[in-house]
Amino acid sequence: MKFSILASSMSLSADCPATRVSIQLLLFVNSRSATLELAEQIRLHLHHLQEAYPVELEVVELGERPYLAEHYKLVAMPALVKISPLPAQVLAGGDLTTQIEVWWPRWQGQAALMTQQNQSESQPDRQPSQPSAAFLQLSEEVFQLRQEQSQLQEQLAFKDRILAMLVHDLRSPLTATSIAIESLQQGEMATLDPATTQHLLEQARQQIRKMDSMITDILEAAHGTTAELKITSSEVQLGELCWSVIQDFMPRIRRQQLTLQTDIPTDLPTVHVDCDKIRQVLANLLDNAIKYNTPQGKIHLYVLHRTAQKVQVTVSDTGPGIPEPDQERIFSDQFRLVRDQQQEGYGIGLSLCRRIIRAHYGQIWVDSRLGQGSSFHFTLPVFRT
Repeated sequence: MKFSILASSMSLSADCPATRVSIQLLLFVNSRSATLELAEQIRLHLHHLQEAYPVELEVVELGERPYLAEHYKLVAMPALVKISPLPAQVLAGGDLTTQIEVWWPRWQGQAALMTQQNQSESQPDRQPSQPSAAFLQLSEEVFQLRQEQSQLQEQLAFKDRILAMLVHDLRSPLTATSIAIESLQQGEMATLDPATTQHLLEQARQQIRKMDSMITDILEAAHGTTAELKITSSEVQLGELCWSVIQDFMPRIRRQQLTLQTDIPTDLPTVHVDCDKIRQVLANLLDNAIKYNTPQGKIHLYVLHRTAQKVQVTVSDTGPGIPEPDQERIFSDQFRLVRDQQQEGYGIGLSLCRRIIRAHYGQIWVDSRLGQGSSFHFTLPVFRT
């Protein structure tokens, strides 16, 4: 769905002198009607707020320019990016108008500083007005240092919590693996039937995969959401990759008496992706579909060749569903639904999935209704020679 205001630059103050630096903003939205309403609210709010310096607002549908999401490290939608005056700044979430009011005096001050600097360059003999440009610059640098200090403290606290959870959570799979191995060792002296041996081996493999998944998530989280993902793309058969991941999860699916339905065409085009990273996304979505499903529930994994440029993968479940206000927040770092607080995991899986998909210039989103399950979709680029 296209919006008439998308990808159009709107000057909110045309009568300001050309020498005055404008505040330039990018508002990233998706194609939902609720987001369109928010864009209109922000536009009107900026009309109300503008003071001595003009404002330029450009509203961008993320699907049209997904590379900007990775460039600005966007992890939640909608998002507002102040691109000028520098430094760039990102505001995200549903309370953008409130955040704009908080930051507005600071943005006006930045515009004043840049305007003063421009005027000084064009008129070298002109003395700076009070407060001086040097004082404003120093104030800005102190403010930025305080912001960075706060962010670093938050990241360190998050990593400490993750480390504590990892130490706690690794004990359970380590114990289960140890018991399985000891049972196999004892079975060398007392004959074990093939079914029991196979069961113990499968249990050990499952626990080792669980530990590997935990460690992978922790390593990714340790880099923080602002770290750039290293993507090594190659031509990949997406259908084969999907079946490989499915085989890893089949023992769990059978054990929980879930029904798996698949629709993976044999004539899918190859995709240009980092195979390990996309495997990680598929594994995370299947893990969630199993973990949060209902007893004897269903899982559906299907792939569509949508256009000549992209394919779409969907993983659906028949679980409790996700409240609409949380459907965007679940892709944010460290966010977990209240009902999931007792489930194993760290609340970083979907955030990592979004970073991976956006690094591939794709999109990931969820459709869900309470009591009717959830469907997670993501798109990938088709490989072109």
